[in-house]
Amino acid sequence: MDETEFWELIDATREAAEGDPEEQAELLVDRLLRLDPEAVLDFARHFEARYNRAYRWDLWGAAWVLLDGASDDAFDFFRCWLIGQGREVFEGALHDPDALADLLGEFDEEIDGDGEDLGYAADEAYEQLTGTVAPDLGVPPAAAEPEGTPLDFEDEALLAERYPRLWYRFRE
Repeated sequence: MDETEFWELIDATREAAEGDPEEQAELLVDRLLRLDPEAVLDFARHFEARYNRAYRWDLWGAAWVLLDGASDDAFDFFRCWLIGQGREVFEGALHDPDALADLLGEFDEEIDGDGEDLGYAADEAYEQLTGTVAPDLGVPPAAAEPEGTPLDFEDEALLAERYPRLWYRFRE
């Protein structure tokens, strides 16, 4: 599976789920079950590499503003959700996290921002196909600390200055 096929699967399942991340994860598992186990592992590698790329302080700050707070786990699930939003949103957010204010359509705090189930879709599909747990993907692990300069998430003035568009759209 190449990168284009990876993003096509993400986009197709998001559109079919009408943006609901839990339903998207279920649809993704269904679609992955149509593939051979090696293709599922390829998908998992693509997902994991992007998940690790998004382990950045500036993106965590954007998640904090969007979600009105984001613990370690919440940021993990946010990164899965961000991948589930597709290539344009994902790459746009990595380029400029504040751009999420423009890249995102409607944002429902009850369902958006948490893509935990998306993070397990490939593992679940692989296990159903093979009856075994997925092997190590060979993807370098994320760093122990997020990339970049740490932010004081409790400093609302700093967050408002650093993420003016997100702050205006989601916090004012």
